[in-house]
Amino acid sequence: MLTGFIAAVGMYIFMAYNESSFIIAGAFILFATIIGSIPAFLVLFPFSYIIKISEGCWQSKFSRLLILQFVITICYGLLGAVIDLPVDNWLHIKSNFIFTTLLVAVALFACSLVGSFILLKIIAAYFSLSAGNLSYSQLFYSLLQNTSKNNFTMETTDHEQQSQPLQQNQSNRLLIKGLITGALILLMLIPTLFIKNLIAEREQRQKEVVSEVSSKWANNQTISGPYLAIPYPDTSVTTEGKTIVVKKQLIVLANDLNVDGKLFPEERPRSIYKVLLYKSDIKLSGSFKPKWPADINTAILDFANAKLCFGISDFKGIEEEMHIDFNNQKLSFSPGLPTTVLSEIGLSVPVSLDIATINNGIPFNMQVKLKGSEQLHFMPLGANCKFALSSAWPSPSFDGNCLPNDRQVNKQGFTAKWNFNQANLPFRTVTRGEDIKGNLAFGVSMVQPADQYDKTTRSVKYAILFIGLTFALFFIIEIMQRKAFHPVQYVLVGLALVIFYTLLLSISEYLLFDLAYLIAAAATILLISLYAQSHFTNWGTTAVFSVTLTLLYGFIFLLIRLEDTALLVGSIGLFIVLALVMFASRKVQWYGPAGNSPK
Repeated sequence: MLTGFIAAVGMYIFMAYNESSFIIAGAFILFATIIGSIPAFLVLFPFSYIIKISEGCWQSKFSRLLILQFVITICYGLLGAVIDLPVDNWLHIKSNFIFTTLLVAVALFACSLVGSFILLKIIAAYFSLSAGNLSYSQLFYSLLQNTSKNNFTMETTDHEQQSQPLQQNQSNRLLIKGLITGALILLMLIPTLFIKNLIAEREQRQKEVVSEVSSKWANNQTISGPYLAIPYPDTSVTTEGKTIVVKKQLIVLANDLNVDGKLFPEERPRSIYKVLLYKSDIKLSGSFKPKWPADINTAILDFANAKLCFGISDFKGIEEEMHIDFNNQKLSFSPGLPTTVLSEIGLSVPVSLDIATINNGIPFNMQVKLKGSEQLHFMPLGANCKFALSSAWPSPSFDGNCLPNDRQVNKQGFTAKWNFNQANLPFRTVTRGEDIKGNLAFGVSMVQPADQYDKTTRSVKYAILFIGLTFALFFIIEIMQRKAFHPVQYVLVGLALVIFYTLLLSISEYLLFDLAYLIAAAATILLISLYAQSHFTNWGTTAVFSVTLTLLYGFIFLLIRLEDTALLVGSIGLFIVLALVMFASRKVQWYGPAGNSPK
């Protein structure tokens, strides 16, 4: 029952922290967990009596009780996995089943372990009336240390004491200490959940600052055009059956389009953040010479009221008045589009055309100076298009509908080229607009190199490795040197490992991530090594801790920097770490002195 109550409180705190919990939800969780713990109670009730009447001291019986609780939590884990079975393929079902089983079992066992130590005095009194006279601290200490002869006589007679092997008491102590250490490892993972939320909060704050600055400067820009919009009359039938004439727009794209752009990045500081903005200088040239489809009646086209259109995403990015040299005439654009098929926002200018002029071909060229933030995209609106972009920014991300045909990226910047022809365009160059589907935009994103929040999040994912291996090292050394390390000391070391992430997060907001990682790791290694020295009073042991932690932090840093091969290198590294742990613990006498292990 207490385990169910602890589990309910833990879930409620987690939900409340994520702002998704209410009092009614908490009451329901508490009721559900207590009801769900009834089967475990029905199993523990008879088996606890069997453990009570079995041979051994109360510490040994307590260990058996913990083992029984672990078996019960495994059963709950299997039940939870069955309930959470997905409907995907068999391999996904298998991996998800194992993960859910372990997750539920470990979480419940941690709760049951906490509950058992809360009720330690009651449990000890149940297994031994004499143990009930000890204080809580004496009971807890006796679980972690070898029991003295006087304490041992509380459980056995003098004859039984002589026949009871000392190594059984030693093995029980190691088992209990191992279970406590494992529970502490799981317990120390809880603060990492809050650190992940803190990272997400800081990252969200950065995005808000970027969005705020970008909205005042100019947002992402997508350039469409230029293209012609020619009105024509069309008939339609209303719901009442009346035939009416509606004016629609025929879209004529360029026959060829050449775009040559240069991007000039600018980093603007805002508070502790840097916002990446850009200015651009874009030259466009080409010509209109349409090939009229058979279903287009050019006789009804209203060439006199045609408009030349140019689409952009944000008017705030226009630095200078926009002109175009169209058919040897200099025209000025004004806001507004006659149709929003190709772009929601843009500029246009009236042009007076006739069928003979447009059939002979109309050249154009223009220069656009545009501001924006993060992204600059283009729409390939022409039968034959060539785009070229260059910039001094060394970390571009080419994205959108297609990648460059040719690109070069180095420390001095990048250049990229795209080429399109009529076959690449999924609609005709003369269209009414009904066949225009999908987003054809492509271009470049001026992104910051993998920012500190992504890297810090990746490092937090390895928290179980940090905490588990460090605790395992303390556990093995305390066994080999026969100098117990108190659970409170484990918690202090665990907190030092957790605070590493807050140091890394806060320092990386002011310095480069690599330097921040070095500072945070060095501070953590120094703190834990000196703490180990103060306890074990052996500089050789301190050196072991320092070297091990340095290798561990270096290994994690390598995994953070890697991308495609991170899994391969991580798997090999973990195998080597496991081999080293097995090698270091090969001489540990888990059952006491050699030759006295139980048959």
